[in-house]
Amino acid sequence: MTTQMQYARKGVITEAMKTVAEQEGLPAETIRAGVAEGTIAICCNINHKNLVPCGVGKGLRVKVNANIGTSSAFPDPEPELRKLAAAVEAGADAVMDLSTGDNITGSRRAIIAASGVMVGTVPLYQAAVEAILKHGAVVDMTKEELFDVIRMQAQDGADFLTIHCGINRQVLKQLTEEGRVMDVVSRGGSFITGWMLHNDAENPLYEYYDELLDICEEYDVTISLGDGLRPGCLADATDRAQIQELLNLGELTQRAWARGVQVMVEGPGHVPFDQIPANMRLQKSLCHGAPFYVLGPLVTDVAPGYDHITAAIGGTLAAVNGADFLCYVTPAEHLGLPDLQDVREGVVATRIAAHAADLARGNKAAWAWDNAMAAARKRLDWPEQLRLAIDPVKAREYRSQKNADDEEACSMCGDYCAVKIVGRYLEERKQKQK
Repeated sequence: MTTQMQYARKGVITEAMKTVAEQEGLPAETIRAGVAEGTIAICCNINHKNLVPCGVGKGLRVKVNANIGTSSAFPDPEPELRKLAAAVEAGADAVMDLSTGDNITGSRRAIIAASGVMVGTVPLYQAAVEAILKHGAVVDMTKEELFDVIRMQAQDGADFLTIHCGINRQVLKQLTEEGRVMDVVSRGGSFITGWMLHNDAENPLYEYYDELLDICEEYDVTISLGDGLRPGCLADATDRAQIQELLNLGELTQRAWARGVQVMVEGPGHVPFDQIPANMRLQKSLCHGAPFYVLGPLVTDVAPGYDHITAAIGGTLAAVNGADFLCYVTPAEHLGLPDLQDVREGVVATRIAAHAADLARGNKAAWAWDNAMAAARKRLDWPEQLRLAIDPVKAREYRSQKNADDEEACSMCGDYCAVKIVGRYLEERKQKQK
């Protein structure tokens, strides 16, 4: 199998690259060059048959991911398919299946089959669940069992795999010596950390990284290098353990690229607002410009029920400073499994963050969108304003609930609409000057 990166380095512009170029309004050669150098990733597993390829990285629109998937408390996969549909309808560019409930394989295959957007997974979740069922504990999982799951998920068509390769013995030394308030909050990070501590052994995902690359190269799977020690509270941000893991991810990025395997790098987590720019720039430097995929970052720990907002605040600043891919956070974060409405609100909030960053990054399509909305508002053209809204469904609901059908202005200002008043007198002045 020849990967997108390997094709790009041979000077070949693939159909996937052409599709991304058309989406982004860029020359296909620009996309090819970015894929060749690793600053753009096109996550498109050869077995994901109904996928519309999408690019992530330098010079492209900031992308948005929505996490879905079953849990032990809610094991039914059918609601997750509805969440997939809701996420895509709301504008998500990708979904991740984080299932840990019953029939993880069936759930994943159904999601991939139904999804036209790229799908990511975390193989360690399934391996851990199966280890508990087979052995009674995650720490009794074997290296072979873990890699069998990775291969199966690649064969099933997962476009990117989050792999917690960066935690090694040196990282654990930094974690235990420095101490943290929240220790490890990543599920995958906790599984592999517990396994290493119990077995007094090196992380098999780090030790046998070349075998992992074999699998990814075979199916053209993008490795999403997971941040297993991402900070879970502001107090733990930018500590030695986080940075040591990031140093490892930079090394692993280069090793993957040497094989022609595409890479994204995952980032924090909970980060104080003032530390976000430094975190983003450090990642870009240490990981050689690889696309950066962040969860939030959340800029405060005290807003359960509103964490889609805290994440959007951090997400915009992160993307302005180099992040390329924002993972949504829903209002249910830290509280429970999100429902359909949580998914929709999480996607829209994160799209707002991504779009705000696109404007700051000078994206021409983003500016055209905002300028069109401004022109429609000046004309008091409500059908066009609603069409251009990032969430037309909610905008239409507000417009219909709070205004009469024939109301030209909105009920906020009514007869004293600034746009209407000034527009009238400007028009009068224009007529007098003729």
